[in-house]
Amino acid sequence: MLPLRSCGRWVAVSLAKPHLPSWARFSSDSPAPRTPHFDVLVIGGGHAGSEAAAAAARCGARTLLLTHRVETIGQMSCNPSFGGIGKGHLMREVDALDGLCGRVCDQSGIHYKVLNRRKGPAVWGLRAQIDRKLYKQNMQKELLGTPLLTVQEGAVEDLILEEAEPGHPGKCRVSGVVLVDGSAVYADSVVLTTGTFLRGMVVIGLETHPAGRLGDQPSIGLAQTLEKLGFMVGRLKTGTPPRIAKESINFSILNKQEPDNPSTPFSFINETVWIKPEDQLPCYLTHTNPKVDEIVLENLHLNSHIKETTRGPRYCPSIESKVLRFPNRLHQVWLEPEGLDSDLIYPQGLSVTLPAELQEKIITCIRGLEKAKMVQPGYGVQYDYLDPRQISPSLETHLVQRLFFAGQINGTTGYEEAAAQSPPCIAGCDPKSKQTKQKQLCLSSALDVLKYEEVDMELLAKAVPEPLKKYTGCRELAERLKIEATYESVLLHQQQEIKEVQRDEALQLPRDLDYLTLRDISLSDEVREKLHLSRPQTQSSANQVSGSV
Repeated sequence: MLPLRSCGRWVAVSLAKPHLPSWARFSSDSPAPRTPHFDVLVIGGGHAGSEAAAAAARCGARTLLLTHRVETIGQMSCNPSFGGIGKGHLMREVDALDGLCGRVCDQSGIHYKVLNRRKGPAVWGLRAQIDRKLYKQNMQKELLGTPLLTVQEGAVEDLILEEAEPGHPGKCRVSGVVLVDGSAVYADSVVLTTGTFLRGMVVIGLETHPAGRLGDQPSIGLAQTLEKLGFMVGRLKTGTPPRIAKESINFSILNKQEPDNPSTPFSFINETVWIKPEDQLPCYLTHTNPKVDEIVLENLHLNSHIKETTRGPRYCPSIESKVLRFPNRLHQVWLEPEGLDSDLIYPQGLSVTLPAELQEKIITCIRGLEKAKMVQPGYGVQYDYLDPRQISPSLETHLVQRLFFAGQINGTTGYEEAAAQSPPCIAGCDPKSKQTKQKQLCLSSALDVLKYEEVDMELLAKAVPEPLKKYTGCRELAERLKIEATYESVLLHQQQEIKEVQRDEALQLPRDLDYLTLRDISLSDEVREKLHLSRPQTQSSANQVSGSV
């Protein structure tokens, strides 16, 4: 008999399963009845979890969304905005696959703007300031009204494992989870969208305390389980700016940015957004100055978040990182409203984790904020992530069958990146297809849907919303034709490149291929190790592994 951690207690597991982890919790070991049972179980109600749960339910799977608190589903933990350069493209792709975030943004935005308008259409970036309260309300309304989707509060402590299905990679198979209260929930597939909660730690100055975000407890037991299973676990950090009282800011001396008129919606099914341009709120621009640099550089010893070797997000650096990397420069600070009836302003570009009193000094050094009042200090979060080379393109893990990772657990950052990892073709439908033997849905083009037997033009016609059926119009169609004509020569050149990629994608590689012992081809030990970890399924995927070509 071997001891096992489960729900804070020690339980015994028989040695009759020597090929599975000796510490693992198995379904046969639990005295709890095998109920309730779902097709798909999604852990976490953030942006990845919301999209994954809704997508699975739309595919016909009996789905459970398990979250610490139902009231925090759809919560925007950091910036009050969606979209931007590159991110706006992701939003459109999620919407094209019937995702939720684009439609919800069209119902919740308070400032819509297309960035990069002075450049070519290919790099336009749709962006919107979002009312935090409205977004959360509308997202919860969407999820709670989705057929086949059940939402339940609970914290996961452990995974329930079974013997691996023969003929498929993986040393075991997940069949459910154990909650902190000792109860069990069973499912054919489990999707982990834990965000910053895996062993999360909040940092302000030299003070740290366990939390997934301010006010929410981290997930410790689940992180330990994943590590014991053999997953490669890393550590990342991110941060958020302080919040400032709106009435304490002198907006009259700042650069004002108005929203676009007309507003461009995120969702293809919407002709316009819920709010008129004249009712939207402006944003304001200010900058840091040498005094800010001075405060930061003199007090780095009081910032454990910066002193740590943990990596931070590339595209959302803290003000400390910017001062260290780009000394003697002015840095933009966008003052963004948090809602129509909110008294808070979000200073985008001022993410900081210094002690609260120093954050106040930094704020009052900035033009327009000389008399500003800080309502909530900025803080950093350090958390576990899982090396993304341990998952397949469907986001299923190599080590554990039917276990999927989506969102920040894979090392990404940002609302849009999280949501885009969970459209129906990835973490939503694939867990369902594992249970129903459906053909795995994987799209590289919108026209690829016609390759599937279940999809035909008649079905697509029925799926088209009524506004688009009546669409004759002229401004959007003319703009589309103009863009395609502008890029015609580039598109022709890319068609050849696409064919080459498609050729490599058609070359399937065995999932059980042993790159470490393969001697028929000449590969360095470094490349063999990388291929062994990433387990590419096609020649195209193998070509993308650094050092392989």
